[in-house]
Amino acid sequence: MKIKDALSVCFVFAVIACLTGPCPAGSKAAEDETEYLAVFMEGKKVGYAIQTRAVSDGKVTTTEQVSITISRAGISMTVEMAETSIETADGEPLGFESTQKLGAMAMKMTGQVDKQGNVSMTTNSMGAEQKSTFQWPQGAVMAEGLRLLTLKKGLEEGTEYSVRMFSSGVMQAVDAQIKIGSEQKVDLLGRVVTLREVTTTLIMPGAGQIVSTSYVDRDLQVQKNIIPVAGLQVEMVACAKEFALGKNDVLEMIDNMFLASPEPLSNPASAKSITYDLSPVKGASDFTIPSGDNQKAQRLGNGTIILKVEPVAAPAGVKFPYKGTDAAILEAMKPTRYLQSDNEQIIELARRAVGGTKDAAEAARKIEAFVAGYIENRSLSVGYASAAEVAASRQGDCSEFSVLTAAMCRAVGIPAQVVAGVAYVDDFMGRRGFGGHAWTQAYIGGKWVGLDASFRGGGRGAYDAGHIALAAGNGEPGDMINLASTVGQFKINKVTVEKR
Repeated sequence: MKIKDALSVCFVFAVIACLTGPCPAGSKAAEDETEYLAVFMEGKKVGYAIQTRAVSDGKVTTTEQVSITISRAGISMTVEMAETSIETADGEPLGFESTQKLGAMAMKMTGQVDKQGNVSMTTNSMGAEQKSTFQWPQGAVMAEGLRLLTLKKGLEEGTEYSVRMFSSGVMQAVDAQIKIGSEQKVDLLGRVVTLREVTTTLIMPGAGQIVSTSYVDRDLQVQKNIIPVAGLQVEMVACAKEFALGKNDVLEMIDNMFLASPEPLSNPASAKSITYDLSPVKGASDFTIPSGDNQKAQRLGNGTIILKVEPVAAPAGVKFPYKGTDAAILEAMKPTRYLQSDNEQIIELARRAVGGTKDAAEAARKIEAFVAGYIENRSLSVGYASAAEVAASRQGDCSEFSVLTAAMCRAVGIPAQVVAGVAYVDDFMGRRGFGGHAWTQAYIGGKWVGLDASFRGGGRGAYDAGHIALAAGNGEPGDMINLASTVGQFKINKVTVEKR
């Protein structure tokens, strides 16, 4: 059985770009400055980062641009992101801006923070504008606030402290624990210098941890940063502008997103359930597998997780739109910057797909089937398009199928989320096992029901017990942090198939 798509790895890149910076400028940051860093993955140069800091009229503006180019099945793809924070000289937040080019078009988010901590945000994509408001996360800082805290704490070995860092790229605050280590000899592209080690542990509730290791000079300037993401070793190294912006190597990502199966799985769609024996790979920290309606995870004392995946069936007779009061479910009905369920074209497509049915399960299946046939070009060249972009272009891989399915469900009043994880394939470019994948889940009759328009369109069937979910949400980069922190951290020791 051959599937023609794989997980859009932009989830991984979004986390890399957002959680590695902006890095705080050093102690000599009274003047405007620009720093260049080369970005490496698995030892290959794949892009660059540019960090700038400017002071004007009592405001400090810090920007980090990140550009990463990789190959998927021989097809080159570039992801570009930029984050800007605007703060007072005391590190108080005033505003932010984030630009993401993950798909065919760029998406831009701008926000202003008032003195009461109210945030007014505007999102622009494909000429459409969305406005929203939220409360600034209590105690969260951006680049200048982090720089000032770093100066205050200093670099004495053994110093430890906590901080909440807000990233406009993932649009959330991340709690972090920082520990100052010893001085070490560090290789900076052939130049060996003595630097101080600083370890930052990013803590995501329900999604484990990501540990970033930085090496800073005596002026607190970051010279090297190492972060493991999705089983990859990502490094950012300070260097000359010419090298940072120079030619990149080619890194093929397909193998890095594949997980070996201990044995072939014959027709997972025919299985009532599949139980997986999972354990951490050598050198990996504890990993987290979420439980939900379709899968249950049990952690054993030795770090092993027993995961039983048993897809639930959508109950018949449930009406839509959803009329309940559950706040989390209501959240899964709202339009977002990636799931524009209020977009006129998406609304029209959803109505066309659903037709006259009043049954939620039937409507969800019709949307799944519609999207399976609607996307004509199953292209790996798309980074990560929003639902509105997919509706217009009719191209993409599994992530594009999933965002359009979720947005169309929301457009008719069926709560839906994008799910990211791994799914079993018999043959993907000569590989057999679990590949990175994205699908959709719809809330029907009190249960989250799996939908997979990509598999359905590719001849696989639909969602089945061969899917292992690692994250779910609104399709935002921040929702997918568990994917980035878990892929590459575990292996499958055994599979047990229960037939129907």
